[in-house]
Amino acid sequence: MRTPPKSVLAGLAGIVLLGGAFLVWRGRDEEVRYATAAVDRGDVVEVVGATGAVQAVTTVQVGSQVSGTIQSLTADFNSTVHKGQVLARLDPSLFQARVEQARANLTSARANLDKSKAEVEDTRQKYERAKKLAAEQLLPESDLETAKANQEAAQAQVKASQAAVSQAAASVNQAQVDMTHTVITSPIDGVVVARNVDVGQTVAASLQAPVLFVIAQDLRQLQVNASIDEADVGRVKEGQEVDFRVDAYPDQTFAGRLQQIRLQPTTVQNVVTYNAIIAVDNPQQRLMPGMTATVSIVVRKADNVLRIPASALRFRPEGFDPSQRRRQGQESGTAAAAGPGGRPERTGGGAGRGGTGAGAGRAGGAGGRAWGAGGGAGGDGSARSQLVFVLNEKGEPQAARVRLGISDGQFVEVREGLDEGARVVTGQQTSDAGRGAAAPRPGASPAASNPFNPQRPQRRQR
Repeated sequence: MRTPPKSVLAGLAGIVLLGGAFLVWRGRDEEVRYATAAVDRGDVVEVVGATGAVQAVTTVQVGSQVSGTIQSLTADFNSTVHKGQVLARLDPSLFQARVEQARANLTSARANLDKSKAEVEDTRQKYERAKKLAAEQLLPESDLETAKANQEAAQAQVKASQAAVSQAAASVNQAQVDMTHTVITSPIDGVVVARNVDVGQTVAASLQAPVLFVIAQDLRQLQVNASIDEADVGRVKEGQEVDFRVDAYPDQTFAGRLQQIRLQPTTVQNVVTYNAIIAVDNPQQRLMPGMTATVSIVVRKADNVLRIPASALRFRPEGFDPSQRRRQGQESGTAAAAGPGGRPERTGGGAGRGGTGAGAGRAGGAGGRAWGAGGGAGGDGSARSQLVFVLNEKGEPQAARVRLGISDGQFVEVREGLDEGARVVTGQQTSDAGRGAAAPRPGASPAASNPFNPQRPQRRQR
């Protein structure tokens, strides 16, 4: 095999060296770019999300206590009715016949009573005559006893006749009451939201009264029955402000107030929820019963405060070592907080769970479940310490510890550690991202894109 000339080998080696130098030069020319956001001022509102249904405060089902055929209807869907107003009438012919029959029975009972009273008088006279004859020894003793027994039996018959009269009178009253029940009236002032019968339809009232109408008392005052998860029920309290939306008006936000949290739990597939009643004013009657409401209960609110995007809390640059940062923070914190006796004193931002390494070492520094649920502070409203990165003069990310307040899932309140206008790093841009788009780090999707994170609807300026 023939060996290539040395000049050819030298040329190939030169080409390889030039290519390597070009690649190194190109890699140095490409600098890492970071997506940043400015620390600005705004409102941060922590909310608890839920869904519920719009309902009338008082809904009455109007039924019939008697059976019959619908003769006429005087109310229809959406009719405004008043208390005592006639809604429907049943055919009264059968009930009228029962009233007349009951009255006839009452007349017969009264006649029997008069007959019994006459028999009492007759037996009394016979008994008095028998006593006189028995005193003169003209009548046997047995006939006297028979006359006395006949008188007592007649008196008992009078009492029985009186009871029959009372029973017949009660039957008349019952027949008349059934007669009045053929007229269906409204028990309250309101609006008819449902009508379940038509003229000519037969109503059968047996064990349960059939529902003829459903009346909502006042549609200007409504309520939303929302289901609050057991994990969030501890953060909501009566009297808190509530914003909600309905699909019928997607661009409008309605306001309400949490009125009651009912203690009875509802368990569906091992998921426990509690019903929350939200009072809503509906002066224009745009809301209707049955609408599905997406509810946001305002738990805490901070107006015109410094805030940063929640994505800044999850950013960590390449090569960042949380454990080394934690050791440095512990050493510096111990030296700075040492007391006169040489013992370190605890501070609010010391090492440990809430200190230097906690935010950096837990799943990208999200701060645990509270951050994912939209709460950056502790349950008592205290601030938490967290690491964020800001760009220094060289354009490189530099760690900065801040104290954070509440969060709404998109923005987090900054209480200490940053000034307004500072640029915090929210992500790292790659060369093929196109148009300067930031490439998100794995497991650090923005909070605004999380469909399970409740967002408080923004009020439209009018």
